[in-house]
Amino acid sequence: MSWFKRENTELEASSEKRVRTEGLWVKCDGCRQVIWKKDLDQNWNVCPKCERHFRIDARTRLALLLDNGEKDDSFTVEDENLASTDPLKFVDVRAYSDRLRHTQSTTGLKDAVVNAEGVMNGRPIIISAMEYSFIGGSMGAVVGETITRAIERATEKRKPLIIVSASGGARMMEGVVSLMQMAKISAALARLDEARVPYISVLTDPTTGGVTASYAMLGDLNIAEPGALIGFAGPRVIEQTIRQKLPEGFQRSEFLLEHGMLDAVVPRKELKSYIARALDFMTL
Repeated sequence: MSWFKRENTELEASSEKRVRTEGLWVKCDGCRQVIWKKDLDQNWNVCPKCERHFRIDARTRLALLLDNGEKDDSFTVEDENLASTDPLKFVDVRAYSDRLRHTQSTTGLKDAVVNAEGVMNGRPIIISAMEYSFIGGSMGAVVGETITRAIERATEKRKPLIIVSASGGARMMEGVVSLMQMAKISAALARLDEARVPYISVLTDPTTGGVTASYAMLGDLNIAEPGALIGFAGPRVIEQTIRQKLPEGFQRSEFLLEHGMLDAVVPRKELKSYIARALDFMTL
């Protein structure tokens, strides 16, 4: 074999080796350790070394919380035919309509929330799980309508409601149409409360903006995952406005628990059993 061919063969082998290992390791932003991706997946995307909670998608969230949730036939997905339009014909660096089509293609979802009916520890429940990878989990008209339908279904069927929030807030591309959803969902939750049907709000990283200012903080029980960013405006905006340095850990779930804004901070692996016990108590 010539020197040129030998060099090319070695380069190809090296390139193939890099391709095969690509995506198999993840670096934790908490402890800065490199983690075997398979170990992370098996641990519900929680770092096995420092317990940092990575973000997970809506389908994984359903698998975590519902009995046999990893099987698609174990729960019923509702309202999946709803899709956003472009009421303002909004354009920033790209047209909103193009952004919607691209995100729908990459996520396989029509919008940033999944409604499902399933069973948790043998108890029928209704759950809405937000999808952060869909335009930052932002709340537009479809997210508002989808969550409102879940609330109304829970009211009618008298099934406990769980909403898992993961959102950057209201969707600016829909303007006031998006902001209207805050009042719409809150009014539906008031009717749910009058019907004395339990509502548990689960706040994950991040839960901010109009979502925090409405349904995310209106649960009969408000719980969060460890280290979740929770607040209205971002820390940088607040610091620039008040011209003061914010306390360490400001707007993280542990800080909010300490200051009475949350009822509990629950590790992901304990979340299902914690909610199930809470519902046992709330439905006595």
